[in-house]
Amino acid sequence: MPEVIYNTEEGLQKLKDELEQLRTVERPMIARMLSEARAQGDLTENAEYAAAKELQAMLETKIAKLEDVIARSRIIDESRIDTSTVRILNRVKIRNKVNNVIMEYQLVPESEANLKLGKIAVSSPIAQGLIGRKVGEVVEIKVPSGTIPFEIVSISL
Repeated sequence: MPEVIYNTEEGLQKLKDELEQLRTVERPMIARMLSEARAQGDLTENAEYAAAKELQAMLETKIAKLEDVIARSRIIDESRIDTSTVRILNRVKIRNKVNNVIMEYQLVPESEANLKLGKIAVSSPIAQGLIGRKVGEVVEIKVPSGTIPFEIVSISL
């Protein structure tokens, strides 16, 4: 059975918008490129035609993957999210017990992760170490540089 992918409404809409862009803009553009290359004659030694065919194959693969992700996606009901323990879509403030730096992250589905915006994938080591924990708990999380103790300062939406 295919794995369910959880998304926010906003995240799912972004995926649908991207799919629409690929279908309505990119696909016709590549079709024009193929048509122009075909018009040049002999296809056996036509580099433009070969490049356009390769682009078409990559585009169709990307469209198929997006269609699969959208088909397996389920929207997370944000109104039912509890903040007594760390869960997906929660904002979590944590304090690094080694250097006393406070960081804030939102745990999001993989497709919506963006570290610059403070959104980390629920499958990341930090998120995995925080899930199910409560405010005040100290969690030791293994990161590439070693194991770091973090204290959960707050949990919010």
